[in-house]
Amino acid sequence: MIILAVDTTAKTSTVALTEDERLIGLSIFNTENTHSTTLLPTVESILGSACVNVGDIDLFVCSAGPGSFTGVRIGAATVKGLAFTNNTKCIGVSSLEALAMNIICQDGLVCAVMDARRNQLYNALFELKKGGLERKTDDRVITKEELVKELTGYRGKVHIVGDGYDIAAEALKDLDCPKTAETAKYQNAYSVAMLGLKKYRALSENEREKLTPAALAPVYLRVSQAEREREEKLKTKRTQN
Repeated sequence: MIILAVDTTAKTSTVALTEDERLIGLSIFNTENTHSTTLLPTVESILGSACVNVGDIDLFVCSAGPGSFTGVRIGAATVKGLAFTNNTKCIGVSSLEALAMNIICQDGLVCAVMDARRNQLYNALFELKKGGLERKTDDRVITKEELVKELTGYRGKVHIVGDGYDIAAEALKDLDCPKTAETAKYQNAYSVAMLGLKKYRALSENEREKLTPAALAPVYLRVSQAEREREEKLKTKRTQN
């Protein structure tokens, strides 16, 4: 199965091409360039270098969120557009769970954290067991104070991944938090591809038929700034009236 995976949920932009578990091509950029200008050229470059056409792809995997509202939309829209012509199957995965996949060979607890701004973090916790992940929490929005309170007293290793690394590492400095390698700290589309493949294999044939481009949907966890500002204006109007 040929898989194309993308992740643009944070500052990092990453694309991977695999044949089942075998990595064919991988690109990771952690720059100030916008995803809207870099994602499609990166996809085209990887496919061209591998002599693979869009029509050869059997499964598209997208990191569907949580994350940057704009980044999540760009990734999902790009995958839907590429898959639409041939109605290729698409599957969305958690950006936090994909981050945890970066250190699948470690042991202890994985604390996946992404900076959600406004003094909040997108977070999920996973236990590393026998080369796999056991989810301990849902994907959620949490403050660093709430995270510290939850993990206070934990006696095992806590591996931190994600662009909220520095925030969480400082907050959890009293715990055993080994330094995460730079290559494992940020989004990696190979992890996205492997998580998508795992989830795809766990589905029945009937469930797989529902993995259409139209069914792929972003996951935001909270409303956007524009929606918050609109609600605040409406509240102000209702108060004035």
